Amino acid sequence: MKTKAIVTGHSRGLGEAIAASLLEEGVDVLGLSRKKTTALPAGNGTSFEQIAIDLSDPAVFSDKSLADRLQTFLAGADRVLLVNNAGMVKPIGPLGTGGADAIMSAVTLNVAAPLALADLFQAVCASVADRRILHISSGAGRRGMAGWSVYCATKAALDNHARAVQEDAISGLKITSLAPGVIDTDMQADIRGASVEQFPALDEFKAMKTEGALASPQNAGAKIAAYLVSDRFGTDAVTDLRQL
Repeated sequence: MKTKAIVTGHSRGLGEAIAASLLEEGVDVLGLSRKKTTALPAGNGTSFEQIAIDLSDPAVFSDKSLADRLQTFLAGADRVLLVNNAGMVKPIGPLGTGGADAIMSAVTLNVAAPLALADLFQAVCASVADRRILHISSGAGRRGMAGWSVYCATKAALDNHARAVQEDAISGLKITSLAPGVIDTDMQADIRGASVEQFPALDEFKAMKTEGALASPQNAGAKIAAYLVSDRFGTDAVTDLRQL
């Protein structure tokens, strides 16, 4: 079975680890990120391609060339995967401090882009028998946290999108929104760079780093890749990596 995957935010952190693990699983990967990477060579008969693209810019989705590129890459696959990993935690702070530009950028990258990519993905590969969409969500989308109103709201949107798409019951399509746990990535560094006034739970997150309680991107990426290609994928619209 030939499997091909599109991974957003593949150039660093969890996205890079997911892409690397998929390549190790024998999956061809197309990465979408603002910057390209040299850290993901293909191997084991797989191919790796990448597109430098700013998913926080709505204009990229009105350009037909993106659809054409995705369709060309996915051609010939028996199973196709979309991993909506790209996201941002900023702006951090209580209501009234975020700023319209920062909020619009976060909502575009965290919500509009994955929803638009999911729609495009289904449109260009509807004839493939096995289609899978994975949203990388967060536990923050399932509870409110002071200072994270934008981040919590955007991740909750991904969860409910997966629930609704699952209700669509589209033949051959599976979807899951997955919280990966707290992982040692650049996003965590952004969180620790905030002030207590912006993010009251700051000390808790600093302690997780100091105590070695953060999961490694490599371990999380390997588990996510294995889950993506397993028969369990899509059973639950919303799930948590720590419960799999």
